[in-house]
Amino acid sequence: MLHHILDNTVHLFYPHICMGCGSDLLKKDSLLCLRCIDDLPETNFAQHANNPIEKIFWGRIPLVAAHSQYYFAKDALIQRLIHQLKYDGNKEIGVYLGEMTGRSLQNSNRFKNMDALIPLPLFPEKERKRGYNQATVICEGISNILQIPVLDNVVARQKFTETQTKKHRTERWENVAESFVVKDADAIKGKNLLLVDDVVTTGATFEACGNTLLQIADVQLSIVALANAAK
Repeated sequence: MLHHILDNTVHLFYPHICMGCGSDLLKKDSLLCLRCIDDLPETNFAQHANNPIEKIFWGRIPLVAAHSQYYFAKDALIQRLIHQLKYDGNKEIGVYLGEMTGRSLQNSNRFKNMDALIPLPLFPEKERKRGYNQATVICEGISNILQIPVLDNVVARQKFTETQTKKHRTERWENVAESFVVKDADAIKGKNLLLVDDVVTTGATFEACGNTLLQIADVQLSIVALANAAK
């Protein structure tokens, strides 16, 4: 009884609320209530070969497997959560969603034997302005589940690129071509890598970075995005 009273008193002054809807009806170790978790549009692509994410890269880059955890939709919960991660400094939700992604990968036979996670890098000035790379935060959550290291210093973005949002496919590729460079080839040589970012649309940025990684001897590559905005 005393423990129950103490919990209620703490909750009164320091409420634990859902980051999706603001409800206080959620578990202590969760950032989203059950209703919001249920509202997240999972793809289940991790379980299926030749899924829509893999088809994006057919003929463009050789991949072992690819996955996006959720479907992206404007004005939907997933967009609001990604916005919190990228622009509101909410790294906690990024780790949480990364852990959910990690569980999907863990339950799939298609993402076994991964050696390391590679967050898709931001241009240094952009990362300094934001304070962190959202892809690294997502990787931290995935790493918590898969227990594999995050290598966030082996590849760098060497060219500033304009936002991809309003560009068509060809413009997106031209915008990111030759943007990446491997800084530590020995750290990834012969390894099975998982390249991670928040959203995949045309795949141009993943392709540019992935092809750079695949120039290193005996690298195998898979791709994971938190959300799929491909049309």
